Amino acid sequence: MGVVLILVVSAISFVLLALTPGNAAQALLGPQGTHQEYLALRRQLGLNLPLYEQYWNWLRTAMAGNLGTSVISGASVGSQISSRLPVTLSLVIGSLLVSAIIGTGLGVISSVRRGVVDRVLDAIGLVGFAVPSFWAGAVLIAIFAVDLKWLPATGYTPISQSVSGWLESLVLPVLALSLGMIAVIAKQTRDTMLDVLASEHIKAAWASGLSPSTIYLKYGLKNAGMTVMTITGVQAVGLLGGTVVVEAIFAMPGLGSLLVNATATHDLPVVQGVVVVFTALIVAINLLIDLTYAALNPRVRTV
Repeated sequence: MGVVLILVVSAISFVLLALTPGNAAQALLGPQGTHQEYLALRRQLGLNLPLYEQYWNWLRTAMAGNLGTSVISGASVGSQISSRLPVTLSLVIGSLLVSAIIGTGLGVISSVRRGVVDRVLDAIGLVGFAVPSFWAGAVLIAIFAVDLKWLPATGYTPISQSVSGWLESLVLPVLALSLGMIAVIAKQTRDTMLDVLASEHIKAAWASGLSPSTIYLKYGLKNAGMTVMTITGVQAVGLLGGTVVVEAIFAMPGLGSLLVNATATHDLPVVQGVVVVFTALIVAINLLIDLTYAALNPRVRTV
């Protein structure tokens, strides 16, 4: 099904980009190009072929492991993606970890400590959910990069160059991406934990004299883990879209910025390559969630 999904998404993105005004030939020639030059370049790039034939030509080479060459820069699409993929993966994985850890922790605390703590955490979660990532990124830059000068405002440091520099360059964009996810995960964890803690088997566990930490973590959180994983998976899909905006704000050379530039210039091979990679990441994340289900609930393995 993952392979089918990649094929369907690649076909839809191909058609959508073809339907948008303009094309790569116009982007290359600019307003100074003549009509004859435009027609010649259009034939050279294969843009005069029927749309289904253009897609089949791309698909045939892609299935052979070749994502093609950028019509704008002439560089290999695969090399451009491989050089930028670590940036996007660092943002996605970092945001998922931060969101899952902090969101789950806040949800557990909110379900255990009712009253003022519960209401305060609820208010914080509501604010985090309402704040868009681009606004959060701008505020974080203004506070921690411009005013306090604790962290860099823009750019990305590869981990091979400096581990500390890599971490510093990720802190602000990861926080900007994570705020909304933290709020959603905390809310779902809290509600699920409250349902679990009110169940009969938890009451029996209290009556048997088990310690609070065992009840909350071993029984409560483990049963709530299925819901947490589901929400994390759903949010991860939106997270990939959020990287496009965040990479632009923090001037990070990831797949999101590559996709924006390629779309603006109608660089179809680059757009298709990035779309395929994004879809493959979504498939991989969902597969990981399914495997985590099996680890948390042995009954899933027998289905």
